Amino acid sequence: MLVSLGHPRDIRWANSKDRPVTTNRYVLRLYISGKSQMSKDAEVSLRRICAEDLSDEYTIEIIDVMERPQLAEDEKIIATPTLIKQLPPPLRRVIGDLSDRAQVLIGLDLKPNTTVTDSLTRTKKGAEL
Repeated sequence: MLVSLGHPRDIRWANSKDRPVTTNRYVLRLYISGKSQMSKDAEVSLRRICAEDLSDEYTIEIIDVMERPQLAEDEKIIATPTLIKQLPPPLRRVIGDLSDRAQVLIGLDLKPNTTVTDSLTRTKKGAEL
């Protein structure tokens, strides 16, 4: 998994073999605002979702809008945290709280693993009773 913090050139390898990943199925950008608790929570939630549902097929870039306001303006970021799935198409955005794993996966148009799907099915059935 490739993780970029701050500027795209500030890259560190976070996979167990410390080697670059040449292709990733998912490319995600998380826009945060400073070191706030909401920013920290969003990053933790995103990393958990990726680890549980995307295996090692993802790239995460964390962008602090306080440090890179022009990039945020170019991407039309109106609130933080904002998560953008750049690849695979279509481009999708989730704005705000990322703690609801199922809702984030649905919002990004990603296929949840069976545990999430089963959980959503049980919730729907429970609501019908």
